[in-house]
Amino acid sequence: MKLSGDLKAFEARIGHHFGKPELLVRAVTHASMSSANRDDNQRLEFLGDRVLGLVMAEALLALDPGATEGQLAPRFNALVRKETCADVAREIDLGKVLKLGRSEMISGGRRKQALLGDAIEAVIAAVYLDGGFDAARDLVLRLWGNRLKTVKEDARDAKTALQEWAQARGLTPPRYVQTDRSGPDHAPVFTITARLDNGAEAAATAPSKRAAEQAAATTLLRQLEKNS
Repeated sequence: MKLSGDLKAFEARIGHHFGKPELLVRAVTHASMSSANRDDNQRLEFLGDRVLGLVMAEALLALDPGATEGQLAPRFNALVRKETCADVAREIDLGKVLKLGRSEMISGGRRKQALLGDAIEAVIAAVYLDGGFDAARDLVLRLWGNRLKTVKEDARDAKTALQEWAQARGLTPPRYVQTDRSGPDHAPVFTITARLDNGAEAAATAPSKRAAEQAAATTLLRQLEKNS
């Protein structure tokens, strides 16, 4: 099988030449484009998630031999969560080479966080099956780059951290209220406000409700830290 020009350029971007190019084709094929003669990337995504997890666990242990499980777990979660995977996918322009069905094309699938996060995991699995674990490890460490070294000491997601802040002060958990939605149906933009019982609140805007909630929680935490 010969790769298209776009996929050859993608190979160069990720730094791995496929001996079995059909693996890369499958990795970038979304379920909306699958058929009896074309496999989608869902099984690869399942495998890639596990390969990514092993690479990250191994790397974190090596980077900080004295860290406890309680310190390592939130760092691990920050590095493998869907938002981080999607950020990596955007950096290598993975959305450009995805094979999508018409419905996903119309709904802006190339920019969707969940779809991009799943696809990068499928690519990791494809590299693993093509070149073995060492090749997959090299790919992950190369693409994740400085994220491993800069992951915060306390890498809990912002919503969890804000909830713990509230509970420690006898407040009920934060509420997240959608206060605005704009943009076309295929590419909506959400504004979410995070609110606490004590009257503190902060708003943020993002392409998904989940991302907007996390951003609002981050902003509110920063405000609280300034005022403390």
